[in-house]
Amino acid sequence: MIDFKSPSLDGFSDGIHHWNLEHRERTYQRFTPDQVHEIASNLMAYQNKDGGWPKNIDWLGVLNTDSVYQKLKESYKRSTLDNRNTFPQIEYLADAYCLYRKPAYKEAALKGLFYLLNTQKENGGWRGWDVDAITFNDDVTTGALELFRNIVQGDKSFAWLNDSVRNKIHAAFERGLKMVLDCQVRQRGVKTAWAQQHDNITLQPVKARTFELPAITANESCEILLFLMGIKNPSPEVVEAIHCGVKWLRQVQIKDVKLKRVPLTPDQIINHEYPYDLVVVKDLKAEPIWARFYEVTNNKPFMCTRSGKKVWRLADVDPERRTGYDWYGYWPKKVFEAYAKFISR
Repeated sequence: MIDFKSPSLDGFSDGIHHWNLEHRERTYQRFTPDQVHEIASNLMAYQNKDGGWPKNIDWLGVLNTDSVYQKLKESYKRSTLDNRNTFPQIEYLADAYCLYRKPAYKEAALKGLFYLLNTQKENGGWRGWDVDAITFNDDVTTGALELFRNIVQGDKSFAWLNDSVRNKIHAAFERGLKMVLDCQVRQRGVKTAWAQQHDNITLQPVKARTFELPAITANESCEILLFLMGIKNPSPEVVEAIHCGVKWLRQVQIKDVKLKRVPLTPDQIINHEYPYDLVVVKDLKAEPIWARFYEVTNNKPFMCTRSGKKVWRLADVDPERRTGYDWYGYWPKKVFEAYAKFISR
């Protein structure tokens, strides 16, 4: 008897969220979490020849996969790690193989791993959707490296990998880890945190979309720090990077303000996903909050309009972008919790 435990679906949430934005009137049926064979078959049906997957699909949808694929814009048919894609499919298929020992699941997962290996840049990172740069946004590079880290550290779901593939993954992980450490932004020689995107050559912060200017980012830096803290027996260089990153997060916390949702009337709503506006209000009892972007040189929080103009107040951001992008958040809370455990190890 198999000690049944359905593989986690958590990794698919971002892609399914983006699918739902384009398919609000969803009338089709969906597979339930215990229908592992059906979900795995869906994943294999959508897998591209290069081993990766197109993004923004409802992987649980009971749909004609060929029909869905044909309706995608040509650019959206290509494989990508954007929106936390491809590495969750690999993990799911590996877990499904461990449950049922169906060779097709293992072969699809292996094909996905080779996609990651083949698309890793010489500098150790992976490109995103919007710009050819080392991309931490949407966990593009972090997600791939976390998967490699887990395999290197003995993830039982990948116990079937042969030594040749393991050696390739280990080398890719080490190359990526070195890149992560080298990308950590320095201010007057002091290590801080990371940008959403880093230049392939200089490793300096670069822009992506018009409203994503070069900056040190609190959000993506938190995911990087969690990745680093998950490394067993970390080197002194990794430990230093963690200490410096956490210290920077504490330095740039914003106190005495919070975000408030202001309901909109039907005629005011621009995006039906957000039937409200967001305003920053004073609150001396508010817990610390963090901006998404900080100036690279002086840590001053900033935002951007859709056209790419840098602004210093949320009120100056276009209404559509004000609610459609996470300009503020509490991302470091989970880092501080993990850090407390890390320093007590």
